[in-house]
Amino acid sequence: MNQTFITLNDGTKIPQFGLGVYQVPAGEETEKAVREALAMGVRHIDTAHAYQNERSVGKAVRDSGIPREEIWITTKLWPSEYGEGKTAEAIDKALARLGTDYIDLLLLHQQFGDYLGAWRDMEKAAAAGKVRSVGISNFESERLEELCEAATIKPSVLQVECHPYYQQNALKARIAKYGTVIESWYPIGHGDPGLISEPLFTEFGKKYGKTNVQIILRWHIEEGTILFPKTTNPVHMKENFDIFDFSLTEDEMARIRDLDCGRRFFNMSLADQEKFLGGWAPAD
Repeated sequence: MNQTFITLNDGTKIPQFGLGVYQVPAGEETEKAVREALAMGVRHIDTAHAYQNERSVGKAVRDSGIPREEIWITTKLWPSEYGEGKTAEAIDKALARLGTDYIDLLLLHQQFGDYLGAWRDMEKAAAAGKVRSVGISNFESERLEELCEAATIKPSVLQVECHPYYQQNALKARIAKYGTVIESWYPIGHGDPGLISEPLFTEFGKKYGKTNVQIILRWHIEEGTILFPKTTNPVHMKENFDIFDFSLTEDEMARIRDLDCGRRFFNMSLADQEKFLGGWAPAD
């Protein structure tokens, strides 16, 4: 099935739809999910050092028989790996865990620690061909502008919570001048029943012969958001990917935009996030 691509600010083309493997156990469960996604035509896998399943993602990619250059791999560095020199070493370790010569997209996972030093090493890795694109995740405070203004290579993507109840329009305006695009890690609002069962999605689903979730995912596609819904269920995986044979009208898109109510499902202050996340580091 054909899918769409987004041209990033560095000229690379990222598959707009992918598979996320957050909280999927390493080993056979991750390998199976990635294999099944790739067999369906998905060409974008989103992992992270913190997920502890990079090795399984890499193995599944190699075992798929699909040429490496046809598969987009995103991974992320944890704050414990930030800092000039330290980040360069962490990138080499990520390459080894994934078993690949390059990473398509490397992100800073959280907005804590020496993220400016880390970014300098990421830029060097991009220049050396170890990384194709660089970006950030969960940068929503003033640290976003601090990093972007200091960067020689502007972030290609910003990965954050984004869904019809929390559409991140203000954040999109902040990053527009850098050419940065939004990636959503909660594309269906963490599976919130209230969001999924919105009558509007039911109405559109009946019109197009699609599920409510498929309508939400299609809305993301037409909004220009990069998304990677997480599932290990092959039926749900196939349904999630089956969104490229219809389009929403401008009026339907506008009606979904009207659902934006500023409701997010991850609520934690910056200080609480730093306290919660700062004492943990992923194993090698």
